[in-house]
Parts: sequence; C-alpha cells; structure tokens
Amino acid sequence: MHVVTGAGPVGWTVAEQLAEQGENVRILTRSGSGPDHPLIERMRVDASDAQQLGQALNGAVAVFHCIHGSAYRAAAWAAELPQAEQVVMDAAAAAGAVVVFPESLYSYSRPDSVMTEAGPRAADGGKRGIRTELLNARQAHAANTVSVVAGDFFGPLVRTAHAGERMVPLVVEGKSVQVIGSAGQPHSFTFVPDLAAAMIAAARDPKLWNTVLHAPTGPALTQRELATAFADAAGVSVPKVSAVPGWVLRTAGLFSTDMRELAEMLYQFERPFVMDSSQSQRLLGLEPTPLPEAAAATVAWWQDAVRELK
Repeated sequence: MHVVTGAGPVGWTVAEQLAEQGENVRILTRSGSGPDHPLIERMRVDASDAQQLGQALNGAVAVFHCIHGSAYRAAAWAAELPQAEQVVMDAAAAAGAVVVFPESLYSYSRPDSVMTEAGPRAADGGKRGIRTELLNARQAHAANTVSVVAGDFFGPLVRTAHAGERMVPLVVEGKSVQVIGSAGQPHSFTFVPDLAAAMIAAARDPKLWNTVLHAPTGPALTQRELATAFADAAGVSVPKVSAVPGWVLRTAGLFSTDMRELAEMLYQFERPFVMDSSQSQRLLGLEPTPLPEAAAATVAWWQDAVRELK
C-alpha cells in the first residue's frame, strides 16, 4: 500500500502514476477527494491527526506527503507545516514506511549560482527559513525520508502558480501576459509529472533514502520563453509578455500582506534562478519531459478545464 496525503497537483499526479503502474494507493484528504481509479482508495482523513493517520498508514510501505500550508504566508507555514510533518514522520516510522516530500528551492542559501544537490540549504527568515527548518527536522527524525526538490511548477492540474492560471489560459486565449520581476531572466520550471515520477522512483530505492534529490528539470527558461512554448503548443500567436517591476510589488507590500509575501520571493525572478538536476537524474534513471511535449500536455489540460467552466 502506498499512501498519498493531499490531492493537489503533486499528490493527485503521484496517486495516478502509482495506480497506472498497478500499485494500490490510499489517498488521504479532509474532503475525500482524489483521482477516480479502481486501485485508488479515497479516505477522509486529517493527516495532522495522529490517531487518524496511524490507522490510515496501516500496511503502508511509502508515504508521499503532498500537503502544504493553508495560505502562502510565513505565519501560516510556521503554524501548520512543522507539526504536520512531525505527525506524518512519527506515523511512518511506526509503520516502517519511507516518507517522500516534494520540496522547493527556497532553502538554498546561494541562489545566485546554479543550485545543485550539494549546494548549501541554510536560508533563514520568512518562508525560506521555514523550508530550511523542515529539511533539518526530516534529517533529524528516526523515519526514513527523501526530499525531492523542484522548481516552479507547470503542467496539468497546476492552477495557482506563475506558470499556471497567471499564464497558460491567457496564452491559449490570445491575451497578453504579465509576469513578475523580469520576463527575460532564466528560471527553472519543473513539469509536475516529472516531479511525481522522481518521488515514486526515490521511494522504491532504499539507497536514495535520507537524501535530498532534484526532480528532473529541463534547461532554465525565461518566462517569455515558457509563454512562447505554450503558444506554440496551442497553435496561437506568441503573446505580448510584460513584467511588473519589483519596486511595484515591494511598495504594494507596505499595505498588503499577500503582496509582501510575494515580494519576499522576487529574488527568484529578478535574477537568474537555475537548478541542475543532472546528478539526481543519473541516480533515478529519469530524464525531464521534453519541453514541447510538456507544454502540449499542459495546454491540453487547460483547454479541457476552460471548456468545463463554460
């Protein structure tokens, strides 16, 4: 039995890939949501409740913990994530299951150079510091864990992301796109199915447990280049792509908590923000999906999603 907590883009995709490979999957959400598949059991479980989770992990060999904070705010993360991860790791250790976490690049303390698996992850303060604390807590826990780091997400099911609803449906509809920071700086974007495949492969190889890996991620792209790839996949004209300058967001952050939380991460979009996944690709035996194929799958999903809303 493989257990997945959360049915967002990552959890949903992990569950689907496991089921397609013939594995039994138990997906845990408070609402009972998740993919519809004969090998997927959807359960209403609060993964932060130790008693409920312990029962749900009965028979599990791997847990894919894909739940994030209720809001994109440092305060929400600090209040929710450390405690939730401790509950999951405690239950997994008791069940003898490995825990696999999707992870971000936030904790990298030298983001101005190409980020590799060996790079220092000691960023402090705000959301970056919380990610560092989570990685340290995983390393210190008795449970076997693997953290699989990804760049900004794109792909089917990805809505609330820089390369999600802020970009893809606008491109498909022939509208102009406005990004943050810069449209011309290289940035690493990870196709969510590639992250899911890496998490599954890592769970199956005990030699990779208790490490930090990088999800297979293609060459860094500017936000303009990514929008162009979506336009090519949709068969539409390349959109006009402009950028909201950082000073605008920082000024707005003086009056808005949400803008302040977004402005905290502007360094990722004002300068090159590039990860290298070549070492992990060799260890996992995986390669990133070619950009034209990944863009086509993303556009196709969005076209279906837009039709369903009409």
